[in-house]
Amino acid sequence: MQSGQAIIDTNLYLSRWPFRRLYGDQPQELMAKLRLMGVVQGWVGSFDALLHRDIASVNARLVEDCRQFGAGLLLPFGTVNPRLPDWKEELRRCHEDHRMQGLRLFPGWHGYKLDDSEAAELIALATQRRMLIQIVVQTEDERTQHPLVQVPNASIAKLPALLRSISDLRVQLLNVRTPLQPLLKELVKAGSVYIDFAMVEGVHGVKRLAEMVGTDRVTFGSYFPFYYFESALLKVKEAELDPATVLQANARRLLGDLR
Repeated sequence: MQSGQAIIDTNLYLSRWPFRRLYGDQPQELMAKLRLMGVVQGWVGSFDALLHRDIASVNARLVEDCRQFGAGLLLPFGTVNPRLPDWKEELRRCHEDHRMQGLRLFPGWHGYKLDDSEAAELIALATQRRMLIQIVVQTEDERTQHPLVQVPNASIAKLPALLRSISDLRVQLLNVRTPLQPLLKELVKAGSVYIDFAMVEGVHGVKRLAEMVGTDRVTFGSYFPFYYFESALLKVKEAELDPATVLQANARRLLGDLR
């Protein structure tokens, strides 16, 4: 199944999910799938960022894989963990050395809240560098998590206050589930917040999301290779949203605002 239109996928991953192998967890497989589906740009993080403590090496490998296999299509989004030593230097490397346009943060996996002092400082400093902040709300359904690795969802309850306190902050929320949707209306009123729909389920789930936050705040995210790419395309079709807006224009505007 192809969309027939060019796609910017804002929620992709390289490397391997820690708990099972996935089709597409090899760079060559991932790139073949993206080309088949008509993806012209992919924003990609690394699954290694979840558990590896050497974040600098994770980011360096991500950049090299994007360079070697991405053929100009993949944009690396690095990770900075404010709970680790020297995180400010890693932020500098992501921006100055790796030329990353954004960060992908994992508060649930890394054990912090968005309003913790270090996390708020990280977000503020990255915003000063004109970097887009992606916040991963969830990576896996709670019911299927490994019993020894129970990861809480990231709380976004304090995000409206951050949006009001940090000038020019732009945020994209990844893997938002349907129960969080009522808070999203408050978030989009508070500032520049965009939402992908990879984990939005249910009949007309994406349509209801667009009605709540506005179609101009909904971005395409497949969460491939963890999810089937085709499921994201089916959601766009089922929601009867304007494909050009959701598949590409919103993402271009979000990154374009940051350049």
